[in-house]
Amino acid sequence: MKYFLYLSAFLILLAGCSSSKNASGGKDVNPSNNDGSSEKTAIVINETNEMTGVDTEYAWLKKNYPGYSSEGQALVMDKAGHPFDIIHIKTADGQKKDVYFDISKFFGKM
Repeated sequence: MKYFLYLSAFLILLAGCSSSKNASGGKDVNPSNNDGSSEKTAIVINETNEMTGVDTEYAWLKKNYPGYSSEGQALVMDKAGHPFDIIHIKTADGQKKDVYFDISKFFGKM
């Protein structure tokens, strides 16, 4: 009986840890393979709400800049009103970078 309870608890825990998201942390991140170094080459985030959108930005950073540290963030709009997040990071080897994310698909959607 004890064995059955432990096995059941383990299976419930295992099921709770599974996810339908891809390795980047969300849906179709950056289908154009941009590098995020400017507005023109911004990482495209294809999420539908701010919570998953922001999570996906940070998952992309973790995957592409392991060991980075965040040094701030800014929301900017281009001349046409297109929103971008710029996340200021310091890479594991000490380089400072600004990474641009195209957030137009989720910006303002809770």
